[in-house]
Amino acid sequence: MAFRIFTDTGANITDKVREHYDITSVPLTLIMEGEEFLFTKTEGFDYDDYYQKIKDGMSVSTSQVNPSQFNEAFKPVLENGEDVLYIGLSGGVTGSINSAKIAAADLMEEFPDRQIRIVDSLGASLGEGILVVEAAECRNKGMSLEETADRIDFQKYCMYQVFVVDDLKHLKRTGRISGALASIGTMMDIKPILKGDTEGKIVVECKARGRKQAIKALAEKYRDLVVNPEEQIVGISYGGKREDAVHLANLVSKIAEPKKIWMVAHEPVTGAHVGPGMLALYFKGADDVRAF
Repeated sequence: MAFRIFTDTGANITDKVREHYDITSVPLTLIMEGEEFLFTKTEGFDYDDYYQKIKDGMSVSTSQVNPSQFNEAFKPVLENGEDVLYIGLSGGVTGSINSAKIAAADLMEEFPDRQIRIVDSLGASLGEGILVVEAAECRNKGMSLEETADRIDFQKYCMYQVFVVDDLKHLKRTGRISGALASIGTMMDIKPILKGDTEGKIVVECKARGRKQAIKALAEKYRDLVVNPEEQIVGISYGGKREDAVHLANLVSKIAEPKKIWMVAHEPVTGAHVGPGMLALYFKGADDVRAF
């Protein structure tokens, strides 16, 4: 049975990749200086300018996708006789996944012969996007909706997401971390290395002194935890300072060359929470890697 794959723009996949794999993105909402902006496409957005403006003090916030938006996205597909697989931004950092579940429950009453699967990726950016592309590849191989959804539900626990930020105040401001955790980064240029845990929440993985050592720590996590790198796409996202992303990609390649490295500017909606200077690495390890 045919099914359509949905994600949100938090998945950070390029327009070219999205179109190639026939993936539909539900837009996230960015609020800059009080003005709402639907982030629909990766192309044409000035990422460097955006992160510089945040650094200079621009007011920026976000709002989650509401159930009616998901209803509007899913309903035409169901009316066309297709099923729906939605792989969304971590429920540990946004309520959008719950909105998708509410919409799905309502639509299943209206379309009892159709199927809708909602998968919480437990991730953001390419930690979500790589899983979405994997789902599309499963579909291309002829796997069913249930088989594909079950595979992604398992693989999300293998996806390791580790990152560093220049300033924890952005995560504190938007409630993604506690004030106590935010205070760590103000001491003696200590850079907390953060990760997504088994619930998709942001926690401290380790600490490094200064940015140079923090980038090295990201690469060391790859060295210690990656599994079968030659078979997988490794992701890197950055909020400005592209040269640091290139440096990290070189370190990763020297440790163990992956099948591909995707390097992207971190999309602006979750980027509002991590702030300028963030640098993240996404790769697969063992099925309990998020616990490490």
